[in-house]
Amino acid sequence: MASSNSYKLRCSIQGHEMDVRGLAAACFPEGAFISVSRDRTGRVWVPNSSPDKGFTEMHCVSGHSNFVSCVCVISPNETYPRGLIASGGNDNNICVFTLDQPQPIFTLQGHKNTVCTLSSGKFGTLLSGSWDTTAKVWLNEKCMMTLQGHSAAVWAVVILPEQGLMLSGSADKTIKLWKAGRCEKTFTGHEDCVRGLAVISNTEFFSCSNDTSIRRWLVTGECVQVYYSHTNYIYSLAVFPNSQDFVSTGEDRTLRIWKQGECCQTIRLPAQSVWCCCILPNGDIAVGASDGIIRVFTEAEDRVASAEDLQAFEDELSKATIDPKTGDLGDIKLEDLPGREHLNEPGNRDGQTRLIKDGQKVEAYQWSVSDARWMKIGDVVGGSNQQTSKSVMYEGKEYDYVFTIDVNEGGPSMKLPYNISDDPWLTAHNFLQKNDLSPMFLDQVANFIIENTKGLVVGPAQPAGGDPFTGGARYIPGASDDIPSFGADPFTGTGRYIPGSDSNTSAPVGVADPFTGGGANSAAASRQTSTNIYFPKTDGVTFEQANASQIIAKLKELNLGAPLEHKLPEDTLESLERLLLSVCGPNASEPSPTIQQISLLWKASHWPEDIVFPVLDILRLAVRHPQVNESLCGEAEGVQLCNHLLSLMRPEGRPANQMLALRTLCNCFSGRHGRALLMVQRETVLSRAADLAAVCNKNIHIALATLVLNYAGCLHRQPDLEAKAQCLSVASRALETVQDKEAIFRLLVALGTTVASDQTAQDLARSLGVYSQISKYSSMSDPSKVSECCQLVLKELN
Repeated sequence: MASSNSYKLRCSIQGHEMDVRGLAAACFPEGAFISVSRDRTGRVWVPNSSPDKGFTEMHCVSGHSNFVSCVCVISPNETYPRGLIASGGNDNNICVFTLDQPQPIFTLQGHKNTVCTLSSGKFGTLLSGSWDTTAKVWLNEKCMMTLQGHSAAVWAVVILPEQGLMLSGSADKTIKLWKAGRCEKTFTGHEDCVRGLAVISNTEFFSCSNDTSIRRWLVTGECVQVYYSHTNYIYSLAVFPNSQDFVSTGEDRTLRIWKQGECCQTIRLPAQSVWCCCILPNGDIAVGASDGIIRVFTEAEDRVASAEDLQAFEDELSKATIDPKTGDLGDIKLEDLPGREHLNEPGNRDGQTRLIKDGQKVEAYQWSVSDARWMKIGDVVGGSNQQTSKSVMYEGKEYDYVFTIDVNEGGPSMKLPYNISDDPWLTAHNFLQKNDLSPMFLDQVANFIIENTKGLVVGPAQPAGGDPFTGGARYIPGASDDIPSFGADPFTGTGRYIPGSDSNTSAPVGVADPFTGGGANSAAASRQTSTNIYFPKTDGVTFEQANASQIIAKLKELNLGAPLEHKLPEDTLESLERLLLSVCGPNASEPSPTIQQISLLWKASHWPEDIVFPVLDILRLAVRHPQVNESLCGEAEGVQLCNHLLSLMRPEGRPANQMLALRTLCNCFSGRHGRALLMVQRETVLSRAADLAAVCNKNIHIALATLVLNYAGCLHRQPDLEAKAQCLSVASRALETVQDKEAIFRLLVALGTTVASDQTAQDLARSLGVYSQISKYSSMSDPSKVSECCQLVLKELN
C-alpha cells in the first residue's frame, strides 16, 4: 500500500566516529535530537535555519569509559527546566547530563554488565536494562528496585504512561510486565531475542525481534497482530504521534515505514546495521547506523535534500555490496538471472527487490513507488546455491534456502522455504497443499529442490588432525628449544629474556601454535569443521615453557643494580634458584619447594615494579606446583596474592608486569586451590583483566584471552549465568581491539566453550551481538584453525 507522501532524504549528518547506537528527540531546543555512539560520546543536534535543511552539533557530552549503547531524555522539572540526558554504556554505568556541560552531573552505578536500554517516566523515574539479565528502577540518583526474572540480557525497556507499569524485553525471547517491582505477566510468542519495545497507548505496545517480526500486544497478554517485512534482525521501533503508524530499522540495511498496518515504504541505507531510529516533533525520521552517519528523512517537500545530495545518496547506495545471507534473496544462480532489460518492467510494490545480471556481476535493484523507477541498491557478492548455513529469513524463521517458485506462467510467484535436513518430497507435498496446488506438480517441485541443493554434504566429516589441545603435536615440557613446541614462552624460550619484546625476533619458539603445534595448520587446511575438536575446552591452559638459567641471570643482574634497601641477600637468590629448578617441569632435580622458599618468593614479588619481572616469572612457574598453589592460593593468602597481581595489572602499569601477572593467574588454574580462589574473585579479576584489552601488546592479549578461556572452562556446564555473561562480555570486548590471531583463536575457543550445550548462554551471546562480531573470522585462511573454530561457534549460535 502506497502512502500519499513518501519519505526522502533530508540530510546526512557526519560527526560520530563509530556506530550510532541510540537516538532520542530532545525537549530543548525545539526540533533537536540526541545521538550516542560507540565512540563514547553523545551529541545534541539542532536544526539549521532555512534554507539549510541540515543540523548543527550544539553540544557534545562524554563520561563513559567504554562504548555508549543507549540514550533517553528525562523530562524537564523545576531543577532542570531543559530536561536531562541519560546514557548507558558498556562500562556498566548510566551517565546523566545537562545541556550546558560536557561531563555528567551524576553517574548511576549498580549494573554488573553493559547497560543497553533506557526509558524515562514521570517524576524523574528512569528504567534501565542490562546484559546482566536485570532491569533497574532509578529515582533521585538511587536504585529503588531491581527487576529480576529474565534469564538472558534485557535488551529493551519502556515505562507505560499510566498505571505504574513497566515492560522489559529480553534475549530469553520473552517480554515481562512489571508492577511495583513484581512480574505481573510474561508475554511469549517471539522466536528469538526481543530487541525493541515501543508504547502505543496505556494498554498497547509494539515489540520487535531478531525473528524478523514485529508484534502488537495488549497489556492483558494478547498478541493482536504480527507484522512481517524485514528479512533480518529488527533493532528498533518508533511510533508516530497518531499512536498507530510506526517505523522500524534492522540488520537488513533498511528503514521501513508502516501505515495502517502495512509496510508502505522501504528505504535502504548504505550501511549494514541500522541500529536505531526516532521520530522528531515535525514528523521527520532520524536513523543511526553502523557507518557512524545519522540520516534524517522527511515527507515535507520543502525539507527534502537538494538534487545533488539526493543523487550522492543514491550513488553511495548503488556502490554498496550485499551479502545474500543478510537478506531474503533466496537462491541465486547467475545463469538464470535476467539481464538489464528486466528493469523496463515496473515493480508491483514499494521496496520490491529485483536481481539482474550484468556480465558476471549480480546487481540488486529496489522499486520506488514515489519515483516510479528501479533504484540500484548494491552489488550482490558471495551469492551461491551452495549455502551451508541457515541464513535466509522467511516469515520469521531461518532456512538454508528460500526458493521462488513460478508454477503457473504469468501467475504470482510463491516462496518455498527448505532446510537441507528436510525430506524434499515431504517439503514439496506440504508446499502444494499450503498453496492449494495440484498434486501433479509433486515430482516437478521435489526434483527442483533436489537439483538446486546438489553438492551439499550433510553430516560430520572425520577430522584430519588430532586434538589441538592434547594431540600428538602438543607442547611437552622439556622439549628442545630448537623445535617449535606447544605453549612455547616467547619470553623464556630461545633468545634474549626481555618481557614484552616481539616473540618473532626474541624467541622463534614463541611463534609455535600453542594448541596445535608447528605444522598443525597445514594439516588442518582440508579439515571439515563438522566435527568439533576445539571446544568445550575444560582443562586449564597454562604458560609453562621457561629457560631457568636466563631468568636467574636476569634476576642477579637486576639485583646488582637495585637500591640498597631492595637488594636481595645471596642466600635469598640461591633459595629462589632452587625453587625455580624444583618447579620447572619433568627434568627438575630439586626436591619440592619448602615453606621458607615460598615465603621468600612472596616477599621478593613485592620488589620495585621496574625490576620485579623476573621474580614474577618465577612466581608464574611456581604456582603450577601443587604445594605452592595450595600455599599461595589457599584461604589465608589467596586474596593477598590476587590483590597483588591485580595491582600489577593496572592499565597504567608496566606491560611486562601486566603480562606476567595475567600469566600467573592463568597458571593458578592448574591447581584446585587456585581455581577455587579465582572463581571467588572472578568478577574483580575479569573486570581488571578486561581493561588490558586496550593495551597495544599482543602478548598481553594472548594472556588475557587465555584467562577468559580458563574461566570459560571452569564455568562449562555450570548454571551461573551472571558469570557466563561476564565471560561473554569480556571476550566480546576484547575482540573489539585484539588483532593477534592466536589471541583471537583463544577468545573464539572461550566463546565456544561458554555457549556449548547451553541454550541460555547461546541466547545471551546472540543478544550481545557475538554472531555478527565474529563472522569476519569465518573466512580467515591463515591460520586455518581460526576460521574452523569460528565456523563452529557460529554453528552453535545458529
